[in-house]
Amino acid sequence: MRAARSRKEASMILTHLGVSPTIHPDAYVAPTATVCGDVTIGAGARILFGACVVAEGAPIEIGRDTIVMENAVVRSTGEHAASIGAHCLIGPCAHVVGCTLADCVFIATGAAVFHGARLGRGAEVRVHGVVHLRTELPASATVPIGWVAVGTPARILPPDQHDAIWQVQRLLDFPGFVYGVARAPEGENDMPAITRRRSAALGRHASDEVVGAGSRSAGSEKGGRVR
Repeated sequence: MRAARSRKEASMILTHLGVSPTIHPDAYVAPTATVCGDVTIGAGARILFGACVVAEGAPIEIGRDTIVMENAVVRSTGEHAASIGAHCLIGPCAHVVGCTLADCVFIATGAAVFHGARLGRGAEVRVHGVVHLRTELPASATVPIGWVAVGTPARILPPDQHDAIWQVQRLLDFPGFVYGVARAPEGENDMPAITRRRSAALGRHASDEVVGAGSRSAGSEKGGRVR
């Protein structure tokens, strides 16, 4: 029978662009989680198995007692920081990128929150819900299962209302705001410009370095910076 894994066995804690994470000694980073770059994780936070918290330039802050569940992704980019307040829960397989979550926000399984979005205290995005780029969701607002919040003030629409969603989304300029690429003319494809730009940015991960690890308090025992 194989021996159980040591509680000191490595999580993947990496530098990016010369900056390593800051992980509070009372935080927990699971052995199969990844934390990379300019990330600050507060006391009592929990980064669970398979989760990825990756700062690709701008910082990520994760507040006290916030939980990032299995296989969730929290990312920042060079232009868009991510700020997650205290007592938030980001559910399994959720995707949260370049946005601001106030305290006590709930992001359910498979939900997505995009660049420049701002969610007020106590907001909820339920299973497979979407908060689109540059959208402001008021405090205590709810995006129902599978629905889409778009624009400011946010319109919360069912997914079958594609034309109404696109009417607002088109003006938010996803290619320009997210990727820094002008939208291609009608009938042309902007993916070559987008992927070339993203490839160059993501290629900088080739110089990342493993700085330490640990399953219980990654910052205190295994090389991440301690607050």
